[in-house]
Amino acid sequence: MRDIVVVDAPSNLGLRPPAPGTVPGCYKLAGALREQRIVQRLHAMEGGVVVPPRYDRGDWKEGDGVFNAAALAAYTRKLADRVEHHVRAGQLTVVLGGDCSVQLGATLALRRIGRYGLVAVDASPDFRHPGSTGGVGAAGGEEVALATGRGQKDLTDLEGLGPYLRDEDIRFLGIRDYFEEDRAELAALKIPVVTVEDLREGDAEELARAAAQSYAAPGLDGFWVHLDADVLDPAVMPAVDSPDPDGLQPAELLALLRPLLTSPRCVGLTVTIYDPDLDPDGTAGALLADTVVSAFAET
Repeated sequence: MRDIVVVDAPSNLGLRPPAPGTVPGCYKLAGALREQRIVQRLHAMEGGVVVPPRYDRGDWKEGDGVFNAAALAAYTRKLADRVEHHVRAGQLTVVLGGDCSVQLGATLALRRIGRYGLVAVDASPDFRHPGSTGGVGAAGGEEVALATGRGQKDLTDLEGLGPYLRDEDIRFLGIRDYFEEDRAELAALKIPVVTVEDLREGDAEELARAAAQSYAAPGLDGFWVHLDADVLDPAVMPAVDSPDPDGLQPAELLALLRPLLTSPRCVGLTVTIYDPDLDPDGTAGALLADTVVSAFAET
């Protein structure tokens, strides 16, 4: 088994407040999964905590672009430093968020090193940008678009390295079938998308294995996996900010993750969006931890 290191990235900078005067609770994800002994169960090394800035949207209003942008830019560089260190050391790096904007830190780190792809296992593609329908604001729903250079320059071109990802190096797995507008845009860009229905009509393990194998193409150094807990059906994972119906069941998610995480080309995993505030008995958190641990187990 490869050396695994776990890094906490407890940032909620990329989500909207769940209610006035409150902050998103997904910053507690890392602590909740550690309570499930995820580090020990993965036989992982300790990578510490990359402490995020305070969540403070100030006087931000709709139309101002991405809120918390300066804090996000600073945190992305800080997290990238930690991830880069571990990836260069050959350690498979598990980042516990946090909202989906923490993926920018991992993506920037990989861009510093070489050319890597992203496999996003997510209910939605997080591809909202100024050219798409609706306004931007929450980076947690925009991080893949930002990584491809779509969005404001203070987030898309950090260190002059943007775009951090090429369109052709992205794969989406587990997208809900009813996000038709998003799927049409991605199809026009030739970004592969495997929906929930596709997974059920085909063989989830084979589809995931094919995604991993695609990164053996010349010029690519590997890939990173982004896991958004909302890819699971709300019946088993209600503790997310935007629960979308008709999601994956745990066994289906495990079938997807295992070929990805056990691929020698995989260099890391980000786990995001699970909100312990919405899971008072910890059932959903235990399920998430169990799934991640099982996915790393060689069969």
